[in-house]
Amino acid sequence: MNRRRVALTGIGVVAPGGIGVKAFWDRLLSGRSAIRRISLFDPTNFRSRIAAECDFDPKREGLSPQEARRMDRCVQFAAVAAREALADSGLKSTPSEPHRTGVSIGSAVGCTMSLEDEYVVVSDGGRKWQVDPAYATPHLYLSLIPSTLAAEVAWLAGAEGPSAVISNGCTSGLDAVGHAFQLIEEGSADVMITGASDAPISPISVACFDAIKATSPNNDDPEHASRPFDMNRDGFVLGEGSAVFVLEELEHARRRGAHIYCEVVGFACRANAYHMTGLRPDGEEMAEAIRVAMRQARMEPERIGYINAHGSSTRQNDRHETAAFKKSLGAHAYAVPVSSIKSVIGHSLGAIGSLEIAACALTIQRGVIPPTANLRTPDPECDLDYVPQVPREQRVDVVLSVGSGFGGFQTAMLLARPKEVSS
Repeated sequence: MNRRRVALTGIGVVAPGGIGVKAFWDRLLSGRSAIRRISLFDPTNFRSRIAAECDFDPKREGLSPQEARRMDRCVQFAAVAAREALADSGLKSTPSEPHRTGVSIGSAVGCTMSLEDEYVVVSDGGRKWQVDPAYATPHLYLSLIPSTLAAEVAWLAGAEGPSAVISNGCTSGLDAVGHAFQLIEEGSADVMITGASDAPISPISVACFDAIKATSPNNDDPEHASRPFDMNRDGFVLGEGSAVFVLEELEHARRRGAHIYCEVVGFACRANAYHMTGLRPDGEEMAEAIRVAMRQARMEPERIGYINAHGSSTRQNDRHETAAFKKSLGAHAYAVPVSSIKSVIGHSLGAIGSLEIAACALTIQRGVIPPTANLRTPDPECDLDYVPQVPREQRVDVVLSVGSGFGGFQTAMLLARPKEVSS
């Protein structure tokens, strides 16, 4: 079967430090962290009291009062990012072939903020074990069902084709785009609106990560709390946000004269079947995902010009993926630049994979590699080129982006300039 080629033609972003693609990119290149003390609720009694929040006003971003009322914060993010992506792609608001246009959106925790807020109301602040549903918002059902994310984006885009929500924890943002890529590649759709959104900065989410001591307790210096690959790192920092893309069959994009950022050329996901939060130190399952993605793209390791790492700023993860790069790329692992953007925008769980794809597409287009901010004292066991602190001007034709998630999920995706891929 001939594989159809898949182009990325539109990008939309809601991120800590700035709304929109330009603000997002400028923030990454500045190396200035958007992490600060949590303002969305009072974090005083928590171990980790910091996060990377979005300065987001739904009215300012064009959402009507009715939309803002019915949508959870993560759905609002997705809607705003989708509108920017559609405008960026130049696609008409009403598709000419709606049944050939689909949606694939990822999220790890969905509408957790609305659900938690409503529980507080119906339980009278947690005082009542038997809750009174009469006090709940009439829109609560929309927060209970994960499909709300895909439905809202589909309505916005006029998409009547395949529609799905992908929830694979912290790899959801990569996996949702991978699912969209596969649907176009196999011929089930010509256009996919895809990406991910999460807004997990709520008491329940922060408490969960506090309990396992996964997040940084560096509350006195939030801007430097996330330090991927640094010897002195002490945990990851929660974030929030969304990135949404327009993917199209390559010839479909060319016929309408669309700007093409890059192609998606390889995608694979694997699981370690090992531990809910633990990782094998040899990185074999991530290495296998990378190898499969490279075989699919018909690419040798030497063609990869940049790796956007998961880089969560935990010792276990940083060493795990460093080992995976060495296993899958061999000697080339020491020659290719690697960086993590989480030190600037935090770890937005399911959304981060899509935000990282946005960074990868912009790296290919603009010839600048975003830095790993706050990397000052390298971990001796992480001995690759992690682009510390400042961006690097460098032409990049092929990018590898990887993700790792609780449950043992490991994902790899390859993006390339169109001319880098043979028909």
